[in-house]
Amino acid sequence: MAGVGGQGILSIAATIGLAAVEQNLFLKQAEVHGMSQRGGDVQSHLRLSDREIWSDLIPHGGADLIISVEPMEALRYLPWLSSGGWIVTSSVPYVNIPDYPEAGKVLAELDRAGNTIVLDADGIARDLGSARSGNMVILGAASSFISMPFTSLENAVRKMFSRKGEEVVAVNLKALHAGRDATGR
Repeated sequence: MAGVGGQGILSIAATIGLAAVEQNLFLKQAEVHGMSQRGGDVQSHLRLSDREIWSDLIPHGGADLIISVEPMEALRYLPWLSSGGWIVTSSVPYVNIPDYPEAGKVLAELDRAGNTIVLDADGIARDLGSARSGNMVILGAASSFISMPFTSLENAVRKMFSRKGEEVVAVNLKALHAGRDATGR
């Protein structure tokens, strides 16, 4: 999983983790926060299995899925993607550096990687009335590539956001569903 500090990558990781626990799966997670409070990159390796996992890091060429809320961050982690792996990313760049490449070039490069789903997660979230739930839109779009029932992700969203109130839970569930619906998968 990849993004920029403040975009909710760690919330995506925690949601998947809670869902994995519900499914009695083994999981290992490693996070890297690159100046996340200042818009730096954030990445999280998350491994899930029905058998014991020995390492939390995913080797180059070993990722079945790259979940990204920022297109250049998805591009940055392409070396980790397996030959049959999928990329799910937002189309909207988070321009936090002066020499950010032209967005069209970044998206074209991602398209060349194949097996790519690109959607305007922030736009979908805004249409739902919560600009901050773009990360849940991305998780919903990626959900068909995560080997567990969608209901487990829904339950995890409820647990993750319950302390913030029913309205926040509801909008994040709507975002999760909207992301899944946007992919048609």
